[in-house]
Amino acid sequence: MPTQAEKAAVFQALHQREQVFVIGNPWDAGTARLLTGMGFSALSTTSAGLAFTLGRRDATASVSRDEALANARAIVEATALPVAADLENGYGHSPEVAAETIRLAAEAAGLVGGSIEDATGNPEMPIYDFEHAVERIAAAAGAARALPFPFMLVARAENYLHGRPDLDDTIRRLQAFEKAGAEVLYAPGITRPDEIRTICKAVGKPVNVLMGLKGAPAISVRELGELGVRRVSIGSGFSRAAMTALYIAAREVLHHGTFNFAADTLYMSELVDLFK
Repeated sequence: MPTQAEKAAVFQALHQREQVFVIGNPWDAGTARLLTGMGFSALSTTSAGLAFTLGRRDATASVSRDEALANARAIVEATALPVAADLENGYGHSPEVAAETIRLAAEAAGLVGGSIEDATGNPEMPIYDFEHAVERIAAAAGAARALPFPFMLVARAENYLHGRPDLDDTIRRLQAFEKAGAEVLYAPGITRPDEIRTICKAVGKPVNVLMGLKGAPAISVRELGELGVRRVSIGSGFSRAAMTALYIAAREVLHHGTFNFAADTLYMSELVDLFK
């Protein structure tokens, strides 16, 4: 098993190369092993996937920092790949809490990267004021730089996920987050190729794009790379796909009394091989 520092170096190198890469998003140790066996080069947790696993609603502050870091630790221990985490808003509003979350992510969970978003969790004021958002990223970046290995801090501008499709403000925030020390920039919810290209040209750090959103334009990994994207994440996409498959299979059994869903499943031996 490589050391944390070795995994951090690999993760940093993935972001520095010219070609785009896809980061897999497991929600527990088992899915981490499966995605590792399939050939992903790095992994990142999904807060929504964890919430669903715990039987809770996403985006309601229903998962604590301790629970999220324990989940991340289990994923780290299940794979030799670099692992980052969706750390939501850092599990607190102050810059000091964001910084502490980054420190704990590295020291307690063994992570080599993580994201801090500018969403407040308050539906009445869903996005932090600009200055406060930048202060939070600056504090998180300071904590990341204090670590003895490169920690890929991802700064997320959440406008588009909260009914604020303001490209100019999103770019302004991403540029400020870059200056504050973020290593990767991310505006989830942006799906139009022209807007993706504009963001990639407006910043100097690697850009992550979220794919797998229902109803979004069909853009391939190759096309995203041509737009300037360096990292593609799936977020809750794999978790939603798994939940959907379970829902369809269970509905068939309950409503029709048939088991045709089994025809589309992997053989047990195939699954076992993926867990080697």
